[in-house]
Amino acid sequence: MNIPQSSNPRIVIIGAGFAGISLAKKLKNKNVQVVLIDKHNYHTFQPLLYQVATGGLEAGSIAYPIRKVIQEYKDFYFRLTSVKEIDTENQKIISEIGELNYDYLVIATGSKTNYFGNKEIERNSMSMKTIPQSLNIRSLILENFEQAVLTKDETDRNALINFVLVGAGPTGVELAGALAEMKKAILQKDYPDLDISKMQINLIQSGDRILNTMSEKASVAAEQFLTKLGVKIWKNVRVTNYDGRIITTNSELTFDSATVIWTAGVQGAAISGLDAKSLVEKVERIRVNQFNQVVGYKNIFAVGDIASMETEKYPQGHPMMAQPALQQGDLLGENFLRLLENKSMKPFEYHDKGSMATIGRNLAVVDLPHYHFNGVFAWFVWMFVHLFSLIGFKNKAVVFLNWVYNYIRFDREGRLIVRPYKKRSFVTFTSDEV
Repeated sequence: MNIPQSSNPRIVIIGAGFAGISLAKKLKNKNVQVVLIDKHNYHTFQPLLYQVATGGLEAGSIAYPIRKVIQEYKDFYFRLTSVKEIDTENQKIISEIGELNYDYLVIATGSKTNYFGNKEIERNSMSMKTIPQSLNIRSLILENFEQAVLTKDETDRNALINFVLVGAGPTGVELAGALAEMKKAILQKDYPDLDISKMQINLIQSGDRILNTMSEKASVAAEQFLTKLGVKIWKNVRVTNYDGRIITTNSELTFDSATVIWTAGVQGAAISGLDAKSLVEKVERIRVNQFNQVVGYKNIFAVGDIASMETEKYPQGHPMMAQPALQQGDLLGENFLRLLENKSMKPFEYHDKGSMATIGRNLAVVDLPHYHFNGVFAWFVWMFVHLFSLIGFKNKAVVFLNWVYNYIRFDREGRLIVRPYKKRSFVTFTSDEV
């Protein structure tokens, strides 16, 4: 990897998400050599991916160059690659561009979509964990409408403009609200030759309420908001298969749709090489102790979504959200400095600052530790928190201006097919149809 030798201990961080960046900032210009590794050369602000997918923002406004983050950090290096394996015996990582030894290793690889072993759903549905995936969703949505204006078959046309979102957590709810607003104010203008009233937005939840990680008050308010926007909510329904056209469930309920977006679950993005006892089965998260040390290892740590720190309050690990990742990365940076000074490490304690979700224009729900509210004020709180959580002044300014413009004009000008997405089509046109 062409990393120079250093008299300082080498800390290798795999992943530049919220946890990895938080840790990197804490180690700025300290007596350590840091190598930050990621398969992208940018940090993604994932909470706004749904706005990229629905044309509200361009991808560049929620991404920030990793090298720009660390450009003033001494003895700090970035390498663009994917890590394939961890050789714990020889204390080195094996990547696509070579091998690298470490004194301390931090796994901050985040999470990936969990399809619960259903390969056909994985093959035919869309996921939204990265910027490329969001751009694929945006392209597919718009391509479906372009295809719908061409076909004369009403069944095919309805399937093309029928959207099914599986999983009613914050991502599914926010995406459903954004699609509903597109239907209400934009698509009928773009496609006057289509009956947009037949466009369906179906939100499927396997449990008995949406936003089940938030308060019941927030769930009820969000459901009311979505229903008023025209979203059809299906609770206690579990999707069992999707062949690219027909969605089957655990009941007699079926859906005919060309677009299924899977937001029903996530699992850790694990790397091979660790002892099997260190991994939590099914969710692929890495077991860590209260100092974020991987169980069974003294110099390997895991932070963020990939880490499962089992406590009395969180028996299945902390929520796979930004706040635990940021807090774990920050404390681990402090603990590294304490280790180098031969001091004992501080145990991690999660401070829940609350959670929130936006449903649409002037509509959001916010849960604070001792207070819950929704509506217009919650919407402004949601915007403020997300705006100031972005990295970089330019990104903050661009997102803010986009939001102001979209609010005034009730528009989303990012609905561009700049990178066509080719999904297996179920509509075959004859020459006279085109």
